[in-house]
Parts: sequence; structure tokens; C-alpha cells
Amino acid sequence: MIAKLMALSVRARWAVLFLFLVIAGLGVWQLTKLPIDAVPDITNKQVQINTIDPRLSPVEIEKLVTYPIEISLAGIPGLETTRSISRNGFSQVTAIFTDETDLYFARQQVGERLLQAGENLPDGAQPQIGPVTTGLGEVVMYTVGYKNPDGKGAKKVAGQPGCNPTAAI
Repeated sequence: MIAKLMALSVRARWAVLFLFLVIAGLGVWQLTKLPIDAVPDITNKQVQINTIDPRLSPVEIEKLVTYPIEISLAGIPGLETTRSISRNGFSQVTAIFTDETDLYFARQQVGERLLQAGENLPDGAQPQIGPVTTGLGEVVMYTVGYKNPDGKGAKKVAGQPGCNPTAAI
């Protein structure tokens, strides 16, 4: 059987060459239609909510801002999980949705829930939805530090900018 196929290929070499060129042409044509990205975006669909209230400590931010926002997001269609960070005067809640969820629908749902949650937040705390970004959008990372990073000789005043008197240095 193989010998007959090889003999036919030799006798009809122009047909084999033509068939090869047709298949190669189809492959090149499909390659031009293929959306190729240098770095494919494999991040999940997420909506970030940032809230700033410089009067609150991390514990107060967690109790009075982060937790109520997380609770208000519960039950949104397509919501997989929430993550949060609570720092001095800053709260960030990240709502992660399934890949099938429309990002703009998710942002609308989060916005509606934030309006309802705003009634339970402290005065002056205004949660804001972050811009539409992906994990690949974070190109520049930076830190803020003091001229004297070890804190030696720095004035330590509670509730003021600078080294925290309760921090272990």
C-alpha cells in the first residue's frame, strides 16, 4: 500500500506540489487573520475600589470601610472572590469576576452596590472605582521612603507623617 502511494506521488509530482502549495497558502492566510499579541493578557477580570480617609487607622479602615464594601459586593452575578488591603487611611477592595462576565456590566453592578454601601461608611470616605486596567498595565512600580531609612534620629510623632513611634526599627 505504501509503495503504491509513493509510486503515485512520484508519477503525479506536480499534483503533490500543487496540493502542498494550496495547503501552505491556506496556512499563511489563516496566520494573517490570527490575533497575535507579544504578551498575551492572562489576567482575570477585576474591578478595584479605592477609598481614602486619612483620619482612620488600619483597624478602623478595615472595620468601617473595607468590610462594609466587601459585604455590599456579595451576590453580584459572576463574582468569584474579593481581596482587600487596609492601610493607614487607605482601603482597596478588588472584586474578581469570571472570564465570561462582561467587565462593564461588572463595573456597573459594583457602582450600584457602592451607592448603597456609601450610607454605612464614615463621613468623608468616598469609595471610587479604579480605571479599567489589567495586571499587565502596571508598568511602573515605585516606593516612597525617608532620607533616613533606618529612622535613627527621626522625630517620632503619633498621627503625623514620618516614622511611627510604635514601629519596631
